Formats: sequence, C-alpha cells, structure tokens
Amino acid sequence: MAPRIFRVMLRMEIKPGQEAAFEREWHAGTDAVTGHPANLGQWLSRSADEESTYYIVSDWTDEPRFRAFEQSPEHLEHRARLHPFRSAGSFHTMHVVAHIPGKAASGH
Repeated sequence: MAPRIFRVMLRMEIKPGQEAAFEREWHAGTDAVTGHPANLGQWLSRSADEESTYYIVSDWTDEPRFRAFEQSPEHLEHRARLHPFRSAGSFHTMHVVAHIPGKAASGH
C-alpha cells in the first residue's frame, strides 16, 4: 500500500545578498512547522543550478491537517518573517503515491 503522505514544496527566489539572512530566519522558525502534530519533517535545499533559489519541502500526515496548519497563527507569523527575503516563488502540493528506498538508504 502506498504511503499516505501529503507533500508541500515551495520554490523561493531570494533577493541577492540576502541568502544567509534568509537561511538564519528559516532555521529560527522551523518549530512553527515541525512543532505541528501533523508534520512529518521538512527540508531546506539550495538550488545547484539557479542563483539565490531555494526549495522548502515538508511532509504531512494528510491534506486536511496541512490546510488547517496553513491558517494557524504560527504559520502565518513564520511566513510573514520569510516574506521580506523573497523576490518570487511558487507553491506546489502533492500526494506521495510511492516511495522506494535506494541502496544507500539501507546502509549497505
């Protein structure tokens, strides 16, 4: 059976020269996301191909609980604190339909 995970991916273009400050602010506010009981984890990645572009991925137990989180005061405050660093971006949601661990994940 496929995992029942709801995944959210944000693509954020950060104003040039603001990358380090953005990363600090993102780290400072991670509990707003990972502290929510429906959150399974989150990742911050910096693009290897695009200057000043980041991807934030978070996994959730289900879509309704993520949608409730979106309206929470904690999320709205965290989002507001990151907004000044952003010049553009996009938001994508998806349902994970399969996960197949790679050989390296097994530790062998």
